[in-house]
Amino acid sequence: MIPIRRVLLCFVLGVLSAAPTFVSAQGPVTAVPDEPVAPKDVTVPYDDRLGRLAEVLGSVHYLRTLCKARNGEEWRARMQQLLDSETKDEPGRKEKLTAAFNRGYRAFASVYTDCTPAAIVAEERYRNEGATLATEITSRFGN
Repeated sequence: MIPIRRVLLCFVLGVLSAAPTFVSAQGPVTAVPDEPVAPKDVTVPYDDRLGRLAEVLGSVHYLRTLCKARNGEEWRARMQQLLDSETKDEPGRKEKLTAAFNRGYRAFASVYTDCTPAAIVAEERYRNEGATLATEITSRFGN
């Protein structure tokens, strides 16, 4: 699924590249930037929810690994997929989501050193919250 803003950006860039070049007596007019343009910090309406989802993924990853659950590494892989699809050309957003994942991981690492019944319950609750967040984000903001 391609985010709407990327489709619009491709459309706008396509339209601009097809625009005629104006020529003066001295040749084509070209704009030369004085300095390289730094990538903009992009925000989208669902960034807060996406940040929470990243935090939940970090928590679930830690707890499932701690409790030696099947597919423990799956949650880290899902986070990588999220980063690849949402923040490909946006280093600021990627950094924020990565920090949220790590925060979720460390929050439980500081509390649980052994797999306890409470850790299992927490993992289940966080998985449910993650499913709810993912459903909400895609149904409200998806294409």
